[in-house]
Amino acid sequence: MVGSPARGESIEARHREMLARLANIERELSALRRTREGLSDDDEHDPDGVPLSSQWSRLEGLRQSMLEALASIDAAHARWSRGEDGRCSSCGGPIAAERLSARPEATTCIDCAP
Repeated sequence: MVGSPARGESIEARHREMLARLANIERELSALRRTREGLSDDDEHDPDGVPLSSQWSRLEGLRQSMLEALASIDAAHARWSRGEDGRCSSCGGPIAAERLSARPEATTCIDCAP
């Protein structure tokens, strides 16, 4: 049995938000790639700002985090579709609606949360 439509909409809204964030990060990475194409590999001593390698590392970290968040929200959608949403994966108890509203991808109740 599928979960409530409002819950499904919440999960889908979070998914769209994550996709938009990922698209922004991808655009920033593309711009950084274009910038790096015209420069030497030695950007660590640039007195005018943050080294490109630092920007690259930051954006790649954000990109990886966003991909992981998308996987979590996709798993939440699958649980919702199967009617298995809202149950703690640790204790089997209910996950509070407030927690699911704040974190649609939550798999544990607040008591079992790490």
